[in-house]
Amino acid sequence: MKARKRGFTLIEIMVVVVIIGMLAGLIGANVFRQSEAAKVTAAKVQIKNFDQALQLFHLNNGFFPITEQGLRALVEKPTIRPEPMNYQKGGYLTAKSVPKDPWGNDFIYICPGEIGEYDIISLGADGREGGTDTAADITNWD
Repeated sequence: MKARKRGFTLIEIMVVVVIIGMLAGLIGANVFRQSEAAKVTAAKVQIKNFDQALQLFHLNNGFFPITEQGLRALVEKPTIRPEPMNYQKGGYLTAKSVPKDPWGNDFIYICPGEIGEYDIISLGADGREGGTDTAADITNWD
C-alpha cells in the first residue's frame, strides 16, 4: 500500500484566507469607530481644560479674552486691548502653545459668545460646521 500524502487543497486555503479577511475587516472597522469616539472624548476634555483656564484668567483679570485675543491669551499675555493687568506668569495652560483639536484643526473661540459668555467649538472629524456622530461639532455648552 502506498502512503498517501496529506496536505491542504487550494480551495481549503482560499476559504481560510477569506475567513481571515472577513474577521480583519470586522475588527478593523470596530477599532476605527473606537478611535474616532476616543477623539471626540479627547476634544471634550480639551474644551473643559480651556474652560478652567478661562475661568482662572477671568478671576485674575476681571474679563475673558476677546475673540481677537483668542485662546492664545491663555499661553501668552495679550498685547491688544483690553490688556490683562494681573496676567499669571507662565500663562494659564501647561502647554506652551494652544493645542489643536484631535483632528488637527484649531478650536474656534468667540467672546462674547453667541450661546454663553464665550463659545469654544471643535468642528469634529469633518472640519466643517454641523455634522453627525464623530463629524458633529463639539462645544463648551453641550
